[in-house]
Amino acid sequence: MTATTRQRRRKIPGTVIFDGDLARIGYALNRMCFSFNAAECRAAFLSDEEAYMNRYGLSEAQKEAVRSREVLRMIAAGGHPYYLAKLAGIFGLDMQDIGAQQTGLSKEAFRAKLASAGA
Repeated sequence: MTATTRQRRRKIPGTVIFDGDLARIGYALNRMCFSFNAAECRAAFLSDEEAYMNRYGLSEAQKEAVRSREVLRMIAAGGHPYYLAKLAGIFGLDMQDIGAQQTGLSKEAFRAKLASAGA
């Protein structure tokens, strides 16, 4: 793949491209989210979010993204959607909540869009 092709692929309006650079930036955030496979880790996060984020060495931008509960901010801070789904579940968000955030729609409008598309 040429450098020009890589640059073109990285410029999709409104889209954060999760590539090697973003994976390196998001390592701590994704590592923390992976820990949520264990119930005791989910409980520890819920009991003291700040301490848990510090335990994993999240940057201030990542902490702010987590505090915001906005999935797009977490992706921009290096979060991989697969791992962020674990965190979203802790916050009580389902896939329709995440889809609504990603499209800028309310959850109800997103549901209606899915229904009209036959999904």
